[in-house]
Amino acid sequence: MVELTLPRNSKVNSRGKTFKGEPSGSDAQMRTVKVYRFDPDKDENPRLDTYILDVAGISMVLDLLIKIKDQLDPTLSFRRSCREGVCGSCAFNINGKNGLACITGLDELGSGDITIHPLPHQPVVKDLVTDLSKFYEQHAEVQPYLQSNNEPEKEHLQSQEDREQLDGLYECILCACCSTSCPSYWWNGNKDGEHEYLGPAALLQAHRWIKDSRDDKTAERLAALDDTFKLYRCHTIMNCVNVCPKNLNPAEAINEIKRMQIDRG
Repeated sequence: MVELTLPRNSKVNSRGKTFKGEPSGSDAQMRTVKVYRFDPDKDENPRLDTYILDVAGISMVLDLLIKIKDQLDPTLSFRRSCREGVCGSCAFNINGKNGLACITGLDELGSGDITIHPLPHQPVVKDLVTDLSKFYEQHAEVQPYLQSNNEPEKEHLQSQEDREQLDGLYECILCACCSTSCPSYWWNGNKDGEHEYLGPAALLQAHRWIKDSRDDKTAERLAALDDTFKLYRCHTIMNCVNVCPKNLNPAEAINEIKRMQIDRG
């Protein structure tokens, strides 16, 4: 389970609103859904609003949120796009665990109430929408693009064996589930300075380019990461592995970077 950290000097107001839909027929399956609501421009504190609705025919959490917005409360704000677990837009904290709403099934959540919060320890723009500007800045810091000293006439060739070294790295969709589930990232990931942990998502991407046989900047990339905070604030808590919707292993990638730092002396 992932602890949710609220905006500073705030607490969830239990006196949220309740919205109740009507059963759609004899096969109705009524379910209670509690959703975090907070507009920093208007609200003093966050609250949990309760929605009671028929979930018959609904299989995924994202479809549940869309039905709430369409039929019960059009003021609810959340991100979504592909509906296929590819874009990473609908990453939320669902029943205490980060995940993508579009591929999280209601059958995975048991029969009790469903509670949905924004990703932990990120500034809330509105409701389930968080500001991921810092997350993207950290991704950009690892220079996630090919850097080659010699440009070929047609293309960069790579053997099948070298290409396989990127499996488990390139699939990252930057949903931020892993970084925002990491306690070390909560404590050290948003300090606006040199003493800042880059987090599992950025470091996984860094490893992806370090391992790429076509890239000629391995030494420079490792030197840039050889920092007490950027890399070594990972304490292998493993929350990142537990929540990754693509079944990747950021902790293993980070440990591999640490081993390479040892090898380079």
